[in-house]
Amino acid sequence: MNVPLLDLKAQHGTIRDEVVAKVMEVVDAQLFILGQPVLDLEAKMVELSRARFGIGVSSGTDALLLPLKALDLKPGDEVITVPFTFFATAGTIHNAGAKPVFVDIEPDTYNMDPAALEAAITPRTRAIMPVHLFGQMAAMERIQAVAARHGIPVIEDAAQAIGARRRIDGTWRMAGELGAATGFSFFPSKNLGGWGDSGMVVANDEQIAMRVRRLRVHGGLQTYFHDEVGTNSRLDALQAAVLLAKLPHLAAWSAARRANAARYTKALAGLGAVRTPVTDPANEHIYNQYVVSADRRDALQAHLKAHGVGTAIYYPLALHLQPCFAYLGCAKGAYPVSEAATERVLALPVYPELSEAQQAHVVETIRSFYGD
Repeated sequence: MNVPLLDLKAQHGTIRDEVVAKVMEVVDAQLFILGQPVLDLEAKMVELSRARFGIGVSSGTDALLLPLKALDLKPGDEVITVPFTFFATAGTIHNAGAKPVFVDIEPDTYNMDPAALEAAITPRTRAIMPVHLFGQMAAMERIQAVAARHGIPVIEDAAQAIGARRRIDGTWRMAGELGAATGFSFFPSKNLGGWGDSGMVVANDEQIAMRVRRLRVHGGLQTYFHDEVGTNSRLDALQAAVLLAKLPHLAAWSAARRANAARYTKALAGLGAVRTPVTDPANEHIYNQYVVSADRRDALQAHLKAHGVGTAIYYPLALHLQPCFAYLGCAKGAYPVSEAATERVLALPVYPELSEAQQAHVVETIRSFYGD
């Protein structure tokens, strides 16, 4: 049986007419740059995230980079994040002109360890960027408490966490609701994916929102007049149309991912060689990925591939050990929890259209590898 890691064709087949109709509205209007579809999507993202402002941008990477640029970072400034995440998290810090400073992750959720945060803050710290990894939020209430004591803004990396939420003081708070600004990605593999690169900044800080809106159009809101040097990072109207067609389905897709995750967790219970994902009790997880921690991970991955099961390793080398960040001077062993995770994590198929028969094949293949 073939079980791909992600089957975008299966999703597209269920909504093709809706998406094509939205796209053709843009095609027929021949208005491709910004415009009403982008404004509509920005409003919908503000509603979903409960933030104050939404600014559509060209990618999830730019959704992190532009808020950082809005902070006017200077050489020697520091932004704290985690070393176990997609490259863009630290790459945008570097490209915004600051130095990435890492703190380790929690061994169960893989999110930023708030207990390690205070010690990483220096007089040069200008921002904290927690990552809501794999689809569940970091402990924002604890992170923000530290940030507030030092007067440091929090920029959320919610590229994998659209629609995720966390109960804080008895109230559900959304990814994007709490930070000064938040970056979302609409890369095709995300729970809400476009037809290519696309992203969204939501912000609660009005000054950051205004700067991001200006920076995405070469630093000027009036054509041919530029207050600063920005870049071309506009969200295409065609991408906005695709996302507007898909957005009404997002909650159901995320619920289906949760159901698939629960089925995996139950079916893999008692298998000591595999630790299933841990959800913080305060969180509602959206499972952008279902990531297990496995003994003999690489051999297991090869076994699954031989039996038609697609998997992925997120992430095989922690960021502090990447050659491009050698200048930071971080030695192997500096962030042991992150480094241990890189050797054990394996993502299994969890997309909404995954059938119970396909899941059963994945589980049976895993159990057969361990002789269970």
